[in-house]
Amino acid sequence: MCDGPGRRQGAGWTRTPGPCPGKGRSDVTMSLCILSGSAHGRLGRSIGNALGVEPSVCYVERFPDGELRPTVGPLHDGDVYIVQPTGPPVNDHLVELLLLIDACRRAGAGRITAVIPYLGYARQDRRDAAGQSIGAHVVARTIATSGADRVIVVDPHTSAMETVFDVPVEMITAVPVLARALGEHIAESTVILAPDLGAVKLAEHYGSILEKPVVIVRKTRRSGSEVRVEEVIGDVDGRPVAIVDDMISTGATIQAAAKAVVERGALPDLVVAATHGLLIRPPIEGPAFPLIGRILVTDSLPQRGSSDITLEVVSIAPLLADAIDRLHHRRPMDDLLTRR
Repeated sequence: MCDGPGRRQGAGWTRTPGPCPGKGRSDVTMSLCILSGSAHGRLGRSIGNALGVEPSVCYVERFPDGELRPTVGPLHDGDVYIVQPTGPPVNDHLVELLLLIDACRRAGAGRITAVIPYLGYARQDRRDAAGQSIGAHVVARTIATSGADRVIVVDPHTSAMETVFDVPVEMITAVPVLARALGEHIAESTVILAPDLGAVKLAEHYGSILEKPVVIVRKTRRSGSEVRVEEVIGDVDGRPVAIVDDMISTGATIQAAAKAVVERGALPDLVVAATHGLLIRPPIEGPAFPLIGRILVTDSLPQRGSSDITLEVVSIAPLLADAIDRLHHRRPMDDLLTRR
């Protein structure tokens, strides 16, 4: 994984980055290399452990003005997978990913795959007004231009992400992993709630796995942190509710949906499941989520605990390790891909 900031000794570093370890476990000619950026070293190590591969060592020099300069060891035509979610601080982690891709290319990598469990700027896939940028398109092109041959993302905000990249994109889903964990916390009469129209297909995926009916909330977003519920479609009276979404950022959508269904008779102490837990409002406290008793998220981003709400983190390291292993050995990935 990437350490940083490093300590300089004369003109060099106190430790030398190691070469790409080991050979792949098949007749694939390129050796398998796992390299983790500084955004989520724990996830990178977990993926390496699942694959039986020790992550390659790299370092990030951080200059006083904020510039980054990653250094990696020789990669010897390796099949390199760079694990780096681009969560907060989004811009720092995104630039680090771009520089890591370029460093790996210059270090002799045979193929470079950017493994981005959470992809920042994915929500900016269209313009809401004249004069706006389309951030998802800019980020996608920049990742490809930096030298990535392929990209793996987990439950991106929109399936349109596949169309904006100039390189192949594998959009895998954590829904089956989260659904198994969610199944341990819901009752027989629970309904699955889509907190907005954009989450309907996602909720239907959960519903099909858990064999539960789906209820839909129709909302209007007033701002990045303010949401108004217009309508609840489906019966929630006297029933437990599990809210599912692709991410929780400020929690405004989840909170508005929870309030709306409880007002219509749903049982309180709701359960929430989301792939990406940005959880921008620190910490997650009862006053911010007064009707929610448990939140399930994956470790696509580093997580911390909460004093008032049970936050359960479900690891996607085995899922990502499976995806990497299949790509490395050129095996199909159809059953891992998102349905949206």
